Amino acid sequence: MEIYKFTMDDGKTIDNYNSVAAFYTKIMKTVEPTNIGLVYIEPGGVIGHHEAPVAQLFVVIQGDGWVSGEDRKKILLRNGEGVLWQTGQGHASGSDTGLTALVIQAKHIEIPSIK
Repeated sequence: MEIYKFTMDDGKTIDNYNSVAAFYTKIMKTVEPTNIGLVYIEPGGVIGHHEAPVAQLFVVIQGDGWVSGEDRKKILLRNGEGVLWQTGQGHASGSDTGLTALVIQAKHIEIPSIK
């Protein structure tokens, strides 16, 4: 058994996209090109608008915040809710009170219809 820490303190600051008070901690990388990690957005933090280089699943696991798409309209997300952006889709995210999100990035992500 191996114990790991996946905390904001172990993450890297997200400096690009005009981001503010946001951090990323990678959980693992699979054999197939898939990244799984955590994003921490502190109160008032933002990950600025950018295009998804691959499909990205963003699931809030603590706190609440907002996401936006191509139209830049903010949509509120709470703990347990998520969004899937496809490759090339412009998007941003942020939080007034702080959030932690599980982020999965891969060429193809399929989610069963559980909306």
